[in-house]
Amino acid sequence: MKHFNATATVRFKKSVLEPQGKAIQLSLAEKGSHEFSLVRVGKYIEVELEAVSLEEAKQKMEKIAGDMLYNDVMETCEIHVQEVAI
Repeated sequence: MKHFNATATVRFKKSVLEPQGKAIQLSLAEKGSHEFSLVRVGKYIEVELEAVSLEEAKQKMEKIAGDMLYNDVMETCEIHVQEVAI
């Protein structure tokens, strides 16, 4: 088995109201920073896993992402996987 590091970056789709980002944007505006026209908040998830190949590691990460890490109706998920030496 080989060792891999994987990351998933989850963001709300542009069509979904993102209240935490909007609250940050309004707070910035109240402090005089009006140049920020859009603020969005997401999740960054790191995973260490074992797999036979890079392709298998990607498939495993995509499976857990789809099952547990994001809701594809409201969110997008960008996955990166790389092999690491131990």
